[in-house]
Amino acid sequence: MYDPKSMKAEEFISDEEIRETLDYAEKNKDNLELIDSIIEKAKLRKGLSHREASVLLACENEEKIQEVYDLAEQIKKDFYGNRIVMFAPLYLSNYCVNGCLYCPYHLKNKHIPRKKLTQEEIKNEVIALQDMGHKRLAIEAGEDPINNPIEYILECINTIYSIKHKNGAIRRVNVNIAATTVENYRKLHEAGIGTYILFQETYHKESYERLHPTGPKHNYAYHTEAMDRAMEGGIDDVGLGVLFGLELYKYEFAGLLMHAEHLEAVHGVGPHTISVPRVKHADDIDPDEFDNGISDDTFAKICACIRVAVPYTGMIISTRESKAVREKVIRLGVSQISGGSKTSVGGYYEPEPEEESSEQFDVSDKRTLDEVVRWLMEIGYIPSFCTACYREGRTGDRFMSLCKSGQIQNCCHPNALMTLKEYLVDYASPETRAIGEKLIEKELDNIPKEKVRQIAKEYLESIEKDGKRDFRF
Repeated sequence: MYDPKSMKAEEFISDEEIRETLDYAEKNKDNLELIDSIIEKAKLRKGLSHREASVLLACENEEKIQEVYDLAEQIKKDFYGNRIVMFAPLYLSNYCVNGCLYCPYHLKNKHIPRKKLTQEEIKNEVIALQDMGHKRLAIEAGEDPINNPIEYILECINTIYSIKHKNGAIRRVNVNIAATTVENYRKLHEAGIGTYILFQETYHKESYERLHPTGPKHNYAYHTEAMDRAMEGGIDDVGLGVLFGLELYKYEFAGLLMHAEHLEAVHGVGPHTISVPRVKHADDIDPDEFDNGISDDTFAKICACIRVAVPYTGMIISTRESKAVREKVIRLGVSQISGGSKTSVGGYYEPEPEEESSEQFDVSDKRTLDEVVRWLMEIGYIPSFCTACYREGRTGDRFMSLCKSGQIQNCCHPNALMTLKEYLVDYASPETRAIGEKLIEKELDNIPKEKVRQIAKEYLESIEKDGKRDFRF
């Protein structure tokens, strides 16, 4: 039986419920009266059920699809403004005991170089990332209890937070590691992590077990119930995601939203972020072997439907996607992107020789962080390096209440401008800085409260003239 409040994976992600949902959506994809009512409900900015959102995804009426796109863009502006949060991944180790068929780190791959960063190497990588201008990292590691035990991950987090180089500092470390125990999640929480991220890969149980034939990740229920254990361990910011291309995208879409509904029903707060990666080429992995790939247009439609279904949740797009695709979906709801990324173990401090590549997947957007920052500003966005909410305790339901009340504009908007100012002063090229200074001057007028606007101006001046850093509301 489908039950969003159940703690059992096969009950809150019910295969029967998903199939009934897809059947309902297919039967109603031309029901314009129903589609109009769903769009009207979405305009209330309180979200949609997985079944309602699935109808919009199935709809093929161009006029209605455009209405969904327009609404997604407006909701993005209402809750996140024109800010885009910047981050970078840092791969700590590619040792892994799992047999995942879509990942080059799988145990049977004997020709990919296996690497694990020492604490000294991590220090060098973090300094290189700080010198680029990054303030937020997402650390990644394969699942290997011998090479990558929780103690290693905790030591790495401590090392990353400890490094202060010139004006650089990593202020938030998000963690993307394998499903683990409540006790280990509690340790991660105590280490001061930001968001715990875990991609489901696929919600289709049979496909999941086939794609994960060996290793601890084979256990569908243990993996799918990981977010509940993370929240029990004190982590209230969690990030969901599926790897589009492994299974039929409409099935994954419904499962993803059902997972979000489950977290809301049980814990009172949904996912902090949703990621939408697609299968990409990698060492000994050919994406054409997976016959559920989706077009760029379908990908954009998925992003828009996620935004109207879960209006308060952040959406992440990585350098897996090209500049053109990223530009297309940013306006439809994406709120976080990576820039200048490496998907190899290390690689920031010293580029890997091509013949020794440890990349998890090919990067499509190979631009530098400075080029990405300049591009965002040129198309009307504010690149934000802000981590204030996490460090001010505005996580979980506290962040969601801030977002829902609209007060985010008096908080996140000035914080974004101040962190952009830091980037411009400390790291930007002359061309990027010139564009950024004009943008900041213009965007100050969009801070609603006069008092907040005036304080922000004073802080910005202090960043420039006094060399002070890390102001935040």
